[in-house]
Amino acid sequence: MRLAFLESLYAEPGPYVSVYMNTSRDGDHPERAIALRWRRLRESLSRQGADAALLNRLEAVVGADAEVPGVHGQAVFAAHGTLVLDGELPSPPEHDSARYGTLPDAMPLVAQHVPEIPYLAVVVHYGGLPTAETHGWVTLEAEAGSWPASTVTPGERLLRRVPVTIWHRASARLGHQLDAWARRAHADAVVVGGNEWACNVLVRRLPRTLRDRVVRVGGPTPTDTGRALLEPQLDRVFRGHMAAHDREIVDLFVHRRAVDGPVAEGLAATVAALQRGQVAALLLNRPPGSPPSARLWVGSRPTQLALTEAELLSFGVRAPREERADEALVRALVGTGAELVVVPEAELRLYEQVGALLRYADGGGRHSTQR
Repeated sequence: MRLAFLESLYAEPGPYVSVYMNTSRDGDHPERAIALRWRRLRESLSRQGADAALLNRLEAVVGADAEVPGVHGQAVFAAHGTLVLDGELPSPPEHDSARYGTLPDAMPLVAQHVPEIPYLAVVVHYGGLPTAETHGWVTLEAEAGSWPASTVTPGERLLRRVPVTIWHRASARLGHQLDAWARRAHADAVVVGGNEWACNVLVRRLPRTLRDRVVRVGGPTPTDTGRALLEPQLDRVFRGHMAAHDREIVDLFVHRRAVDGPVAEGLAATVAALQRGQVAALLLNRPPGSPPSARLWVGSRPTQLALTEAELLSFGVRAPREERADEALVRALVGTGAELVVVPEAELRLYEQVGALLRYADGGGRHSTQR
């Protein structure tokens, strides 16, 4: 999973305000409930030391997502009076939270993007055969996204309406359009729902490379909800799965580990590799957003992190400070352009639940790996 969407978060130096809040409007008096939630969080931030100007800047943004339908949440980050990131959450946070600290609390936002599976969703509706009163149509709608984040941030949608009498011919042309779109989106799967006959015609005419990635789904297929196309079906198809790109990284890690190649395993070895900007992808067994326990010492730069204060002082880092490990790791990944992969422990057990695929090997051979 690439973390480029967090780059703006670190464009400003800290301290940061990090707010996670349920902004769903599915209950009674939703605006009043959101205002009460924000009031509690604002009071907490004020006690933590956030100034009034920064809190006023946040107040203009928190809860300003009334156009997003359904159950969802909001993550907002600000620093020095500047809004640095405002993101929608596919699921409300388990608990509303607000922190004021030297590093942003970014891992819960990352957790709602995992596993970031690219897909193409297609719905085909059949309007019946022509009659004296109606012409008869087949309607196709398609949308690309990355699950689960695209649930609340759906992308551009393709809409085509074709007379049913030429659907067999038109579906071949549309199939090539969908194939080109899926290639651009690097889609792992093409999820297809709707009328069985119209879907059968379309799928049979898709290019073979795309047909092999088709997943047929049933159930209601509304297209005007303001949420992702085929949202409930996407959840059933993708939950518990990894993105194909992430699985390739895991397979490469396993291969390199077996032949003493350039990998790191364990917190100490992984942190040492991050210090050198050596990490191509960080692998975690523990899902992001789990209660953090480990802490690291950090400096002002993303690669200035260590297990002990003494180590950072030996590097010439002035005034190091202790922070949550997840906050320090996310900043290091974004700052060095590294990826994040969450892999179930049942598939790959990592020492201390953390490892790294490295960009290069140390000069002396294999990177230090703990087991």
